[in-house]
Amino acid sequence: MEVMETTEQAVARTLADVDDLTEAYPRVLRIVGERLGWGWAAAWEPGAEGEPPLRCVAAWWADDALEPFEAVSQSLALDAGEGLPGRVWDAREPAWVVDVVADTNFPRARTAASLGLHAALCFPARSARGCVAVVELLATEPREPDEELLMTLSSLGDQIGLAIERRRAHQAAHVGDQRTRAMLEAALDAVIAIDHRGHILDFNPAAERTFGYASEDVLGKDMADLIVPPSLRRRHRAGLARYLVTGEGPVLDRRVEITGMRADGSEFPVELTITRIDVPGPPTFTGYIRDITDRKQHEAELRASRARIVQAADEARRRIERDLHDGAQQRLVGLALDLRLARNRVLDDPEAAARLLEEAAQELAGATAELRELARGIHPAVLTEGGLEPALRSLLRRAPLPATLTGPPPGRVAAAIEVTAYFTVAEALTNVARYAHATRVEVDVVRDDGRLVVEVRDDGRGGADAGGGTGLRGLADRLSALDGRLDVHSPPGQGTTIRAEIPCAS
Repeated sequence: MEVMETTEQAVARTLADVDDLTEAYPRVLRIVGERLGWGWAAAWEPGAEGEPPLRCVAAWWADDALEPFEAVSQSLALDAGEGLPGRVWDAREPAWVVDVVADTNFPRARTAASLGLHAALCFPARSARGCVAVVELLATEPREPDEELLMTLSSLGDQIGLAIERRRAHQAAHVGDQRTRAMLEAALDAVIAIDHRGHILDFNPAAERTFGYASEDVLGKDMADLIVPPSLRRRHRAGLARYLVTGEGPVLDRRVEITGMRADGSEFPVELTITRIDVPGPPTFTGYIRDITDRKQHEAELRASRARIVQAADEARRRIERDLHDGAQQRLVGLALDLRLARNRVLDDPEAAARLLEEAAQELAGATAELRELARGIHPAVLTEGGLEPALRSLLRRAPLPATLTGPPPGRVAAAIEVTAYFTVAEALTNVARYAHATRVEVDVVRDDGRLVVEVRDDGRGGADAGGGTGLRGLADRLSALDGRLDVHSPPGQGTTIRAEIPCAS
């Protein structure tokens, strides 16, 4: 009994001194084996879910000749009821085998016989969650069961089980802390924790990049003085004070858009979510902050683009109205007058009537030509009837300088894509004719990875500004409406390349 008491004390000290179970197991097994006179000891644990199969996770032996028994044990995966460890796991009670060589449910019996191992006992290591491991002991001679020893080992198993459970909980918490820290370190959003006084407790790398401070320089300092603009600090502090008194915070657990301040004093828009951390003691808070400068710029660009599209549509309608009024409409009015004069003279002066009818026919032809040209500017009929290639070839034939076309690939794409590609080339040719002083122009239309790519290149003077005129800006708006993009490359003296990319079905 005294040996058992000293064994329990030694095991307790070992488990208290060692944090890592992988280090504690061999020491505990050696203490139990040496003090109780067993030459082999091993610990078996279940899988990650706390269920079999059981595997040997640690072993100790008094004689190096018994080392091969470890390799055999390590190779096994024992189900509940299988082998001595499996039987003890299943019953949750200690068990004794007088001679394992004669045991029909001992998978390592042949190896045990070759190494001279005979007696075996096994006891469970239990915690509040149940059996968490089993400890197996073998001796080099047969031994009769010792009920008092089994009862004592059962108590020792409970002690080991509780220690295992504590160590696992500690390790899980440590791993959880490491995982949380790794997540904060890798987070793309700024994460800032503050205490009830508003002093900074944590400042992750994204916060450093966003606000321009090093973490070690801001810990313990008042957050409001560092990242809240002066115009908002009184409001921030009043809100924090009100929460500490009432427990009510209207911005908690909500996404709000507000203004932040960088280390250089510049202000920028951010999206902020504040949550209270559920820990004992005075309240602490975590803020998740995202720089939305780019998003705000894109939203502003989108609003401006939509306004330009509406303005361009209004201007196009007014232009069509003017063209109709000043061109074809005036011709048609003159045609009506000629026809009335011819009607009045058809009996009195047939020759004059014939001349008037001839003039009316010429006016009608002119009006028809003007309407056809106007219609082509709105939507060329050849594009609808024949597709992009004939429409572009017709466009290039009317170009004021030599122009070549490569592509487009066979087949049709969506009408909106064809129209956008057509007017991209039309606008580019207009710019070449007006400003480029070029001698030739090349047009390429290809499909590339689910996109229709249109390139218009000239050998002119270059220096084009994509944002300087309404034509290219309107084209960029038209492309953006289809999730496309427009790029202009125009180094001075080296010509201009306009490239449009439009997503299209493959």
